[in-house]
Amino acid sequence: MSSIRVAAVDCGTNSIRLLIADIDPQAGRAVDLDRRMLIVRLGQDVDRTGRLAPEALERTFAACREYAAVIAEYGVAPERTRFVATSASRDAENSAEFAKGVREILGVDPEVVSGDEEAQLSFAGATKGLAGTSVAAPYLVFDLGGGSTEFVLGGETVRAARSVDIGSVRLTERHFAGSDVPTSVQIAAAEADIAQGLNLAAEAVPLTEAATLVGLAGTVTSVAAIALGLPEYQSARIHHSRLSLTRVREVTEQLLGATHAERAAIPSLHPGRVDVIGAGALVLRSIMERTGAAELVVSEHDILDGIAWSLVS
Repeated sequence: MSSIRVAAVDCGTNSIRLLIADIDPQAGRAVDLDRRMLIVRLGQDVDRTGRLAPEALERTFAACREYAAVIAEYGVAPERTRFVATSASRDAENSAEFAKGVREILGVDPEVVSGDEEAQLSFAGATKGLAGTSVAAPYLVFDLGGGSTEFVLGGETVRAARSVDIGSVRLTERHFAGSDVPTSVQIAAAEADIAQGLNLAAEAVPLTEAATLVGLAGTVTSVAAIALGLPEYQSARIHHSRLSLTRVREVTEQLLGATHAERAAIPSLHPGRVDVIGAGALVLRSIMERTGAAELVVSEHDILDGIAWSLVS
């Protein structure tokens, strides 16, 4: 079988991303043709209102129109296109309005996947490239998003998975809203919230049994970029880099103690993450401390890659 061209869209709480790839399922190889990301903050105020805000929907639909043009340019067939929507649209009362808009623009139905399926897709995307490397299995993969974090433990197959409602946007809105620099009281409240989420995760997923901790998504890759001191965001430098707990603690303290302007001046940090990166880093630090991991492997391959592979499996 020759390569199959696919288009994968991952629409999360904070960002919407597109991957167009040629996949050879027999060789187990994928070649990226186009990979892009836009910050749309679909999950704006969902935690408080239970609904997707009109302006958040319009930002997301604008991104969908851009992606529809790219998918058409690469000639990807509708049956080889998959749009997966995650935490924010799972939680919203008006998710039907979101689904209708996506269908009209892209010609495919958005799949609002369960937290467990989200976890499975993240695991598949992250671990596909680890086989045959020095990275030891079993892996504990966590996908730290804007609204939720997925935990998956497994090796060749998934042993356990759980999605919990701790994410950078949700925690920022819940605990840090209106604060340029969060207070110690606000940070302690967020940490208590995170601990509760980790307790829920631990009910289903053993958090201390993995040989390797693998971290995915924008918070993790952004903290890695800062820890590496990169002059700009460099995906190739970040992918499969190793991040120590010591550095995560240092970067978290830096971010939580910085003003919005100071965070915005970090050259490797995307502007759309400036206001939520402190809470995200706090989740990352808490996960590493809870798992007992001295370091983690950072992966640029995540649920987006899992969605792409699911189109040929």
